[in-house]
Amino acid sequence: MQENRAVENFYIITNRSKDPDYQVTNQIRNFLQKKGKNCYIQQDNQKRKEKGHTDSTGVPENIDCVLVLGGDGTMLQAAADLADLTVPFLGINLGTLGFLAEVNKTDIEHALLRLIEGDYEIEKRMMLTGDVFQKDRDMPEDSTQALNDIVITRKGSLQIIIFTISVNGQFLHRYSADGMIVATPTGSTGYNLSAGGPVVDPKAQLMVISPICPHSMQHSSIVLSPEDEVTISIDTGHDGTVQEVEASFDGNHRVTLRTGDRIVIRRSSRTTGIIKLSRVSFLESLHNKMG
Repeated sequence: MQENRAVENFYIITNRSKDPDYQVTNQIRNFLQKKGKNCYIQQDNQKRKEKGHTDSTGVPENIDCVLVLGGDGTMLQAAADLADLTVPFLGINLGTLGFLAEVNKTDIEHALLRLIEGDYEIEKRMMLTGDVFQKDRDMPEDSTQALNDIVITRKGSLQIIIFTISVNGQFLHRYSADGMIVATPTGSTGYNLSAGGPVVDPKAQLMVISPICPHSMQHSSIVLSPEDEVTISIDTGHDGTVQEVEASFDGNHRVTLRTGDRIVIRRSSRTTGIIKLSRVSFLESLHNKMG
């Protein structure tokens, strides 16, 4: 973590389904303006209306902090869309249980005062890059960042997926499963946890791969170094058919892969800065959320 200076310029990204009338959004803007701070609210454009994405071209260059109003899903989307920026994020939880959006509605003004006074820390969270290659091609068809995880799942009919995983070019295992999760430490408390994977301190630097409902007695998760490169190759189906699967990046961006295609996953050169105000440890927070 690192301590940072007082925040002067704020940018707000609002999940309209959680704050449809901008009531909370406007309260925050009014509070900050009364304190003499600059506050910009993301405006709806065609791209955002259609996909709910954040248009990075609309973010002023002088922004010190992005306030994300919604839940963890909104935070993940914003982190992916603004991955090229170095601005940190503070999540304000207007939804249900969240690990990324730590500020509740009742604590908003207190949190903003902490930012104004420079009383906060920033955690640099590891991200993943997934490069999708079509059969026999050397140039990626798609390259996308993820803060939580990259998930391979079946597409269409209910049938198992057959795929091969290699690490650093070395064969690891050929799986028959419903899918595969490659998670960051931040993403370890998401789908990875539901699939029986380990929970990892979000400040750690590593990757976790966890199979989804594997058709085997061996279904343990595997923890890898952040320097490792994971390749998932889509094989031919049991009956010799062409398989069609989907790679999902943080549950938002999706890419179709077919038999012969592959996705190469590694640590991204970018990180996401998450503003932390609470002095509660990760383990204590995990205990409180898990009841």
